Amino acid sequence: MNKLQALRSAYGKPMTITSGYRCSKHPIEAKKAKPGAHASGCACDIAVVGADAHRLLKLAFQMGFTGIGVQQKGNGRFIHLDTLEGGLRPSVWSY
Repeated sequence: MNKLQALRSAYGKPMTITSGYRCSKHPIEAKKAKPGAHASGCACDIAVVGADAHRLLKLAFQMGFTGIGVQQKGNGRFIHLDTLEGGLRPSVWSY
């Protein structure tokens, strides 16, 4: 939460969180072999598009977020940010 607040302060404008914590029974988490970053309370999805998305990504990299997912096509554009450590997952991906 502290890292997310620091990001919001650096970004300088409100951020709309479209997905935060998800319990393991949430439909998205239930489809996974094991619960993901949202189920650990270490992730959020932020609604953002265009130049704002680029700026948010740049700040997220600078602030050391360890997982960054980008959905910037079609409806429902967002940036996923998490702070999970280790594992075999990529640190940056697109949806």
